[in-house]
Amino acid sequence: MNAVARYLSHFVSLIFPELCVACHSSLVSGEDLLCTDCRYNLPYTNFHQQPDNIVAQQFWGKLPVQAAYALYYFNKGGKVQQLLHHFKYDGQHRIGNIVGEIAGSQLAESEMFRSADYIIPVPLHKKRLKERGYNQSACFAHGLAKKLKAEVELNNLVRTKATKTQTHKSRFARFENMQQVFAITHPDRLINKHVLLVDDVTTTGSTLEACGIELLKVPGLKLSIATIAYAV
Repeated sequence: MNAVARYLSHFVSLIFPELCVACHSSLVSGEDLLCTDCRYNLPYTNFHQQPDNIVAQQFWGKLPVQAAYALYYFNKGGKVQQLLHHFKYDGQHRIGNIVGEIAGSQLAESEMFRSADYIIPVPLHKKRLKERGYNQSACFAHGLAKKLKAEVELNNLVRTKATKTQTHKSRFARFENMQQVFAITHPDRLINKHVLLVDDVTTTGSTLEACGIELLKVPGLKLSIATIAYAV
């Protein structure tokens, strides 16, 4: 960048400063989407160091999950909610890559997560994907893959029908809403593989459970789960 371009860039940033997607403070040179304070001080769960964490417990007796994890705690009105709102609804798809790399660095410390062969994002229905322009879970998956050296497997787990929003539904209603929604298109690719299934937020776990049930129909498949946040 030449001197004139740098001057113009600094001038524009004074008038229209870039803001942190979590706390909305002004970013300084070298910061990208997240300010340094948020990168280090968002509410990390450290679940990669706790095999029997709350996310893993959600699937006990429901899915034979090898390991489960969420990067952050999600509190209503908190910074993680702001981050995810920008990620899902404001077109800030690069947030997924950034938090995926942060999560991937943590999971690379875990022998269980390091053994993943494929990372599979929870799919969006094609109508929703067209509306949003990207699958936020796939963005997260690509960020994870950079650190875990695993392959992102797209279009193998597919959503066969659109569903109504899960917001305000009970756990049972959420589970019912997700029945017979997902399918595997190329099960042969996943035989005897370790799959890391990823999504943006874990609430009741109904969507992940429905995906996991379908994936575990594949012979020899081992399943682990990772999300950006766990809703407290």
